[in-house]
Amino acid sequence: MSPQTAESRANLAKFCRKFHLTHPAYNIHRLSAKSVRSAAERYFKGSLIEIGCGTKSSTLLFGDLVEQHIGIDIPECYHDVTNVDAFATAYHLPFMDGVFDCAYSGAVIEHLNDPQRMVDEAFRVLAPGGYAVFTAPQYFHLHEEPRDYFRFTKFGLDHMCRKAGFEPVEMIALSGFLITFGFEFGYWLRAVARGPLKPFARMTVAMNNLVLPALDRGFLRREGFTWMNLAVVQKPLAAR
Repeated sequence: MSPQTAESRANLAKFCRKFHLTHPAYNIHRLSAKSVRSAAERYFKGSLIEIGCGTKSSTLLFGDLVEQHIGIDIPECYHDVTNVDAFATAYHLPFMDGVFDCAYSGAVIEHLNDPQRMVDEAFRVLAPGGYAVFTAPQYFHLHEEPRDYFRFTKFGLDHMCRKAGFEPVEMIALSGFLITFGFEFGYWLRAVARGPLKPFARMTVAMNNLVLPALDRGFLRREGFTWMNLAVVQKPLAAR
């Protein structure tokens, strides 16, 4: 595991500041960022391909851990594509077999109408022994419509990875019921609050963001209700 430096801690903190305390995504963004950073410290090195990089802000999460970070996305991405390194679909990555040491795709898989092909492509471009980290939502409202096709249990995500040829390493639920309930309730409040109700909605979301992480643990956690699963998988050394 690579030790954190003052710079990497500062970059993680900067990444986590994307959403204010009154935003429903405040907690899930921070939980996801810290979980991805933790996995990256254990498994990322050398050359990395990120499938669906968007703004490529993930450089703040693990840029210090790799020598090369290649971000792939499509020109019609909903996000700013200024920092995209190569435009391509997740189904046809413009690289030869086995050229990357690690791969990452964060909450992209639900936007693909054929997610298995993306996992297959990640397997193809990874070198034998290389690791991939995928995050996939299990509970989440519709977003970035109409490109929002699927939700994934840990079993579905594991099945796709195994089908591609990967060996499972870790499967991590990023929350329990209360975090999932809290952010979805917050998004609902934002959608229905009007006029004088808006300050009440912001206050309620902020209160949930402060209180629920402390409760979403132990007996109350119930990971079957997680909003997101994180899978770490490895391409076997014997794979070609």
